[in-house]
Amino acid sequence: MKRDASHNLAGSLWMIASMAGFAVEDAFLKSAASHVPVGQVMLIMGIAGTIAFAALAVWQGQSPVPADLFRRTMIIRSVFEVAGRLFYALAVALTPISTASAILQATPLVVVLGAAYLFGEKVGVWRWALIGAGFAGVMIIIRPGAEGFDALSWLAVLGLLGFAGRDLATRAAAPSLSMAQLGVAGFAVLAASGGLLILSSGGLAWPSGLAWAQIAATTLFGLLGYGALTQAMRTGQVSAVTPFRYSRLLFAMGLGITVFGERPDPATILGSLIIVGCGVVLLSQSRRA
Repeated sequence: MKRDASHNLAGSLWMIASMAGFAVEDAFLKSAASHVPVGQVMLIMGIAGTIAFAALAVWQGQSPVPADLFRRTMIIRSVFEVAGRLFYALAVALTPISTASAILQATPLVVVLGAAYLFGEKVGVWRWALIGAGFAGVMIIIRPGAEGFDALSWLAVLGLLGFAGRDLATRAAAPSLSMAQLGVAGFAVLAASGGLLILSSGGLAWPSGLAWAQIAATTLFGLLGYGALTQAMRTGQVSAVTPFRYSRLLFAMGLGITVFGERPDPATILGSLIIVGCGVVLLSQSRRA
């Protein structure tokens, strides 16, 4: 029991470190996107990340691009990941980082909903109520039809749907795929997403020295966050470490306030509390079950 507790504590700390890394990655992405097109940032990040994880796979004695990556499930996963990364990157670049991150926290709720339909997982009345309340929190943040409504916030909703589809497809992916191989697939998809955005919007810009530094920092913290996430999932029990994913929202709001001068309004704070509260209770119920 003590061994499990110590592993869960270590895994939780790794998860918090991972979420901090991803929040810092978002902040640098937002900063870099003010100097060069966001699609170009994604393309450079994707290429660098693909090379890094391919090297890791080779170092571990694995094929960077195994045949399992081209199975139907992985193709579906890649399509959803393109949507998730593309729309969420646009949301981070064009909307307050605290708002985009708050909406993203509803992803586990969508995953539970999708698992009920796709995998036949049982979802009782209380879980349905929590999922509904979580979505109500998203609507409070977006405020469709209200004076403070920002249509660009729907980009974050499309991003969370893409990430939820990716997570559901990952559940059905071949278990033989390692984290390094999934990393190759994920960052290759990020590069493809950037390429699609460049083709649709047009135009490239040679980054300044500052922009190159911001892109490099974005890539570095993205890799560190991914690595810490992998370590978290391997160290502690999934049900024990997953709730700490919500720490990302705290980091994102802190960076939004201190770096970008954002001031989350009461509706955003209320919606965030509802989403996080519903998610934590939902995950706690899953753990007890």
